[in-house]
Amino acid sequence: MTTHLTPGLTDFGISTTGAMVQRIALSNGTLSAAILTRGIALQDVRLTGVDHSLTVGFPTLEPYETTMSSAGTLVGPVGNRIGGASAVIDRQRFDFDTNFNGKHTLHGGAAATHKRLWTLVDHSDTHVELILEMPDAQHGFPGNRTLTALYQISDSTLSLTLTATTDAPTLMNPANHSYWRLDDLPTFDGHTLRLAADHYLPTTVDDVLPTGQIVDVTNTRFDYRAARRLTPATDGLIDNNFCLSKTRQPLRPVAWLTGTSGLTMEMATTEPGLQVFDGHILARSDAPGNDGTAYQPHAALALEAQFWPDATNNPDFPSIILRPEDHWQQVTIWTFTR
Repeated sequence: MTTHLTPGLTDFGISTTGAMVQRIALSNGTLSAAILTRGIALQDVRLTGVDHSLTVGFPTLEPYETTMSSAGTLVGPVGNRIGGASAVIDRQRFDFDTNFNGKHTLHGGAAATHKRLWTLVDHSDTHVELILEMPDAQHGFPGNRTLTALYQISDSTLSLTLTATTDAPTLMNPANHSYWRLDDLPTFDGHTLRLAADHYLPTTVDDVLPTGQIVDVTNTRFDYRAARRLTPATDGLIDNNFCLSKTRQPLRPVAWLTGTSGLTMEMATTEPGLQVFDGHILARSDAPGNDGTAYQPHAALALEAQFWPDATNNPDFPSIILRPEDHWQQVTIWTFTR
């Protein structure tokens, strides 16, 4: 089984719109990663000496254009949910696509950054930079906006630096939606997870929207301040934001995921929230992953650094309004150790 990728640029497939999607592979001899120009999907991650991909990814384009459209991608311009598919910015209401339960916006709706073809700016064996231009009023979002993404690898660390600009007040809260699997097993059962979060956001049952409460994790099933074994069959649904801070912070470690083999991924970010999603939707028996095996429910765990979801409807949550004068930068790094 391949334990590293050959660096370089290759054609990955032609999209349903007739555009060529490219794949940029990075490698430094220890860590390898591959990124697609569609949605800047993190399509593959390999560590030398480990004989399986560490993330959910597919060797063909079709799954990314159908049921697995968010896997590894950058969801936005507002990841997660916007309740009621609308928001008020400076006393003006903006309406968005209702693509979740017929009344809410999920991962940007029709404006989704993960379904767009990004422009390749620059790349080498160890980095790739891509850019996405989003015009004013595109599917309801105000402002001519620019998102720039820089993926880099160094030693056993992968980093993603995002910058955003706008010429009018708008909403900005993108998130990398990679699923992680540190064992070559059907599910992440047996992995352990530790989170630097004292609080979490409970959600409604049907719409998975934050209730507005900010709850102490003490004596709840969401207390991961000490490493806990994950057992998806009995843990119950996890699709919640864990509150790391009330504002963006200097880069700091926030999550530690360890497989049964002892391989650990430490995740550090500047963001105030971390959405943890248990991947119960991952079954695609007709679309094998990068290692040739089809994924099943709970095959991998998503850890999404972002601001808190549905912030536009919860004034006590950190604001996701981006203004023209703001310096907006999100940094997330993943470090793998054995």
